[in-house]
Amino acid sequence: MGVKVAVVGGGSTYTPELLESMCDHADRIVVDELVLLDPVAERLAVVAGLAERMLRARGWQGRFEATAERDRALDGADFVVVQLRVGGQAARLSDETLPLGFGCIGQETTGPGGLAKALRTVPLVLELAEETARRAAPGAWLVDFTNPVGIVTQALADEGHRAVGLCNVGIWTQKRVGYYLGVDPASVELEHVGLNHLTWVRSASVDGVDRLPELLERFGAELALESGCPVEALGLLGALPSYYLHYYYERDAELATQLAPGYVPRARAVAAIEAELLEQYRDPSLSTKPDALSRRGGAFYSEAAVRLMASLHAGTGDTQVVDVRNDGSVPGLPQDAVVEVPCRVDASGARPLPQRPLPHEMLGLVAHAKAYERLAVEAALVGSRRVLVRALLANPLVGQLPQAEELADAILSANRPFLPRFFPDDEA
Repeated sequence: MGVKVAVVGGGSTYTPELLESMCDHADRIVVDELVLLDPVAERLAVVAGLAERMLRARGWQGRFEATAERDRALDGADFVVVQLRVGGQAARLSDETLPLGFGCIGQETTGPGGLAKALRTVPLVLELAEETARRAAPGAWLVDFTNPVGIVTQALADEGHRAVGLCNVGIWTQKRVGYYLGVDPASVELEHVGLNHLTWVRSASVDGVDRLPELLERFGAELALESGCPVEALGLLGALPSYYLHYYYERDAELATQLAPGYVPRARAVAAIEAELLEQYRDPSLSTKPDALSRRGGAFYSEAAVRLMASLHAGTGDTQVVDVRNDGSVPGLPQDAVVEVPCRVDASGARPLPQRPLPHEMLGLVAHAKAYERLAVEAALVGSRRVLVRALLANPLVGQLPQAEELADAILSANRPFLPRFFPDDEA
């Protein structure tokens, strides 16, 4: 029996990647109705045009629709995939550049930039989740790929929604480890543990044998380059940090790079790539994913998303790295803290697998960041400047007064149109 999938943010240039993966995995999940939802009509029309051409070229016979009406998209959906960006690339550019004026790293998912994005995003995603619960099919799942995934998923879990957070770091790392070891990536079992964008791979097993020590010894220089962390850090930790940890381990060096003359924020590069992609998407003869999409980022996210939906639908019970409530999997963290770990995925959801206790240097940073994430959710929902300042104080990449006070005011000023809970009088 087929399913209905609604893609919130369907006008994203990522969407063709998702649809290609959906066709590639038709043996695992049969999607017979697909709806792209996006409020930007012109952009949605361009992306939807290519999307439908791709689907029909692959022989897909299902029902396809593109709409700006949320009710139409969500009605009867079995899966709601959320990949929205409130404020678009302009807001992302602010997230990446505003913190620099206060001596902080600019990044769209961590630090002050990640907090700004959470303030814009959390209320809207919760609103979508509530509408999904009312309108979608019984037992529908919300799959969140919207950053900051950890904070958004924490908000969803706190409210009891049927939701799973998803990031591409787990599947990307699995594929890279398979490449270096010369084995099928599917045969690699990762001990991937932490919070979203704050994880370490502590073992990489193939046929029951942990090959991470071999990997670090043979390819330490290459892995250091990919992770952004010094090779000495990999040896010291005995683990492979995710790319985002270099913002913590190499904070001063990263800040110096971002402050250097000629530095181009990632947001500017992505905006240029998106403009190029949308121009290509307008070509009525194009019916395949263009090569330029590989430069957009988010490698393998679509494969991870389709795999997750397939396992939730069919109840296959395979292991995937996703973001869910801890429920005792990571010792030392609260039960209700959302973590990113390997989970057994079946029709009842994603159940986290037990993990070894984290060493102090990892657990301390995770606990610190989780405290910040909790305050970020509270600030977004309550619309309180006081809580926002507390969140910045708790953020491992800020943590100082009056810096937190000044940053709070700057974030609120830059994002005012997207923060009605902080500025209720603006809607009067």
